[in-house]
Amino acid sequence: MPAAPRVLIVIPAYNHAGSLRDVVLRALAVHPDVLVVDDGSTDDVCAALSGLPVRVAAHPVNRGKGAAILTAAQEAKKFGYSHIVTLDADGQHDPEDFGKFLSLIEEDPTAVIVGARDFNTPNVPASSRFGRRFSNFWLRVQTGQVVDDVQSGFRAYPATLLLALPLRETRYSFEVEVLVKAAWAGASLREVPISVHYPPKSRRVSHFKAFSDNVRIGLLNTRLTARAMMPWPQKKMSLDDAGRIRVTRPLKSLRILLAKRETPLTLGLSAGFGSFVGALPLPGLSCIIILLFSGFTRVNKYAALASNQLCIPPFVQSVCVLTGYFLRHGHFLREYSVNTLGYQAGQRLLEWILGSLVVAPLLAVAVGFVVYLTAVPVGRSLKETP
Repeated sequence: MPAAPRVLIVIPAYNHAGSLRDVVLRALAVHPDVLVVDDGSTDDVCAALSGLPVRVAAHPVNRGKGAAILTAAQEAKKFGYSHIVTLDADGQHDPEDFGKFLSLIEEDPTAVIVGARDFNTPNVPASSRFGRRFSNFWLRVQTGQVVDDVQSGFRAYPATLLLALPLRETRYSFEVEVLVKAAWAGASLREVPISVHYPPKSRRVSHFKAFSDNVRIGLLNTRLTARAMMPWPQKKMSLDDAGRIRVTRPLKSLRILLAKRETPLTLGLSAGFGSFVGALPLPGLSCIIILLFSGFTRVNKYAALASNQLCIPPFVQSVCVLTGYFLRHGHFLREYSVNTLGYQAGQRLLEWILGSLVVAPLLAVAVGFVVYLTAVPVGRSLKETP
């Protein structure tokens, strides 16, 4: 039998001496193993923790919340803990909610578990409500997974997973990056409802820097979204040879995708959708549309993006223009040249739009049907392989 999880409560602290002792005392009341990571505080953290049976790790200078959590993961591994549960030092979280995490940790030890804050409470900042919706949306786009509170700091992490992920962010943007990359690595994202306490604005202590931290989060989402658009899978923790999904290697690509529990029907529909969008007159937007759509549906973005490559100019676009010309004039364009299909592209826009309304659905059906018929025997052979 696998060993029972050993859990360490982690409280990253930066200049929270006024609330830290109370938070630690309440944490100790529900769990005996508590670590405080002093992230370069300039107030008297030692005095706040005097006489309390807690471990302390310290950064000589402030390095950011993300760096503090990674330090905690290293400490946890050193002392034999399998998981860390982080909560904020400002008193926003109720340590009594810690018990809600334990059952899920035992049920799914590889999951990252997020505490979804109940915002039906007084004094919730408008910026927190907006930031929550904003981050939730982009996580869904980037991973296809739904989490109700991406910005919550009350979380459970497998320590080994944290130390294995290629994480770059060290400040508040860390909490977005770690969820996306954990999902890409194959970890499930789970949630538990938690309470939250916001003091009145005059008594609130926050080190979130509205301009610089929002810029970091914006740049991070740009990088993560760009990576999510690329038509090959992110590296799974247990799959080192996943490989790229390429339209030029259809059988190998189908094997990779079917091995990830996709079905021939899903892959056929996804490939059809990718080619449908690629045939539409949406230059520069097709990949973004596929990415957004796949984040909110069961469409496999890798299959859709790969089939979208079939529509790289000029062949499909030329067929659309010729079809649209026929619909407008009752006969086909008599001259097929760079001049008529290239330099006169602006004059052919209406014909491209009309033609795409016919070509796009026909191409989608054809591509989807071929992918489905090819995937069926490939999937069967994978099941028969010992």
